Amino acid sequence: MVRPPCEACKSLERLRFASEDLNVTIIEIVTRSSIIEAQYPNNFREKDALALSSNLASDQSLVLIGIKRVGISNFLRFYLNHPHIISQLERGGRKYLFIKVDLNDLVEKEIYPFWVLTFKRIVDATEESSLDTETQKKIAELFLDSIQSKHLVLLLDGIRKSLQLLVEERITPTIFFVRFDRMRESVTPDFFANLQSLKDVAHRLLTLIFTSFRSLDQLAPLVFSKASLSMFAKNMYLKPVHEEDLEIIYNVYQKNYDLSFSLEIKKKLFESVGGYIQFLQLALILLHENRLVVTPDQLFDALCKDERIILQCEELWESLTPDEKQILLKIHHKQPLRPEDKEKGAYLWDTGMVHSKGKLFSPLFSYFLESNMKHKSHTSVDFTKKELLFFHYLENNKLGICDRESIITAVWPEEEDLGVSDWAIDRLVSRVRSKLKKQKSRYQIVTIKTRGFRLVES
Repeated sequence: MVRPPCEACKSLERLRFASEDLNVTIIEIVTRSSIIEAQYPNNFREKDALALSSNLASDQSLVLIGIKRVGISNFLRFYLNHPHIISQLERGGRKYLFIKVDLNDLVEKEIYPFWVLTFKRIVDATEESSLDTETQKKIAELFLDSIQSKHLVLLLDGIRKSLQLLVEERITPTIFFVRFDRMRESVTPDFFANLQSLKDVAHRLLTLIFTSFRSLDQLAPLVFSKASLSMFAKNMYLKPVHEEDLEIIYNVYQKNYDLSFSLEIKKKLFESVGGYIQFLQLALILLHENRLVVTPDQLFDALCKDERIILQCEELWESLTPDEKQILLKIHHKQPLRPEDKEKGAYLWDTGMVHSKGKLFSPLFSYFLESNMKHKSHTSVDFTKKELLFFHYLENNKLGICDRESIITAVWPEEEDLGVSDWAIDRLVSRVRSKLKKQKSRYQIVTIKTRGFRLVES
């Protein structure tokens, strides 16, 4: 196996590689020495792992689709770093180079920075691999030459030549574009054509894996048509995990972080999160913070009222279309569905948001629909805990610009390793803006494009 660079449990520290000459910023991750997901046993998400391996073996590109924060990245960290997966995949005699391009590392969600980041990750992967030093050097030089040129055409040419070099060395490159949905506002027909050209120059031996909360034709229908995608990539849905997989994750966290809960608490925890990884991680954080939670009922009540859980439920709700929302509420209220509802709401079943028996995936999300949606119009003008942290952070840094990374550190330090979505940050900003206006505050929040936010006096 040509090994990928060590990625995984991300360090709380992040370094920023920036070049004003290139007008592009990439967040460089300082990684830890171990990957917690590599400790999972071989049978973690076994069906999904087998399906992914089968597609890689046949050079089939994929779009891995799941509801937001369902655990696709968690699965990929397991898949890309587990020795059993690697040995099974290479039984056919091939050598694979896994190139992970996490678009959460991209500050400017634009085409040129996207390709710079992609090329940088190709260089990273080759430098950490067992490729001969001459090939590594050639690819590194291609990268440096192309970014110094500052031309997209030359940058793409450098990527193509690098992929050709890998194929000539009998390496099968596989690029994982994680959180590809972040690029949905920037993609163009030319961008899609360039993606397709990469496969052509690699003699169709290059496999592209995209992760997204929607299919590509739904993300950008004017760019990715169903007809054009039929020969480019197929969809594969990842649902919330089964209880045996939840047990695997829980046991590893328990071992690594010295957690200890009663069997009753553990049972209620599993029942509440419904196989949704982000709920499990947030729940474990809450249990670590709040030692007063000692009964199952106290746990469920605390989870339902937790601001982070509510925000995650809201993000899931807002990611749905109007038709999907209407159908979901029908299911929640046990109302009969029309024949066409199953087609219009196919996403709900495909992603596991609704079980085949017509039950929602998590009691926490059901509670959110019942409680928070009912009282949506009765919003307070007072800041919540997270909103107050954000406001104070802006207030203490009025002379500078507060970028997204520093906001995450200030407001969600306990979630920094898990990642905080663009939506969550934008929603927080929107709420604080609205409340400042309702409070008739002298302050307002201004957005500095691609850079962050600043608090100014009106």
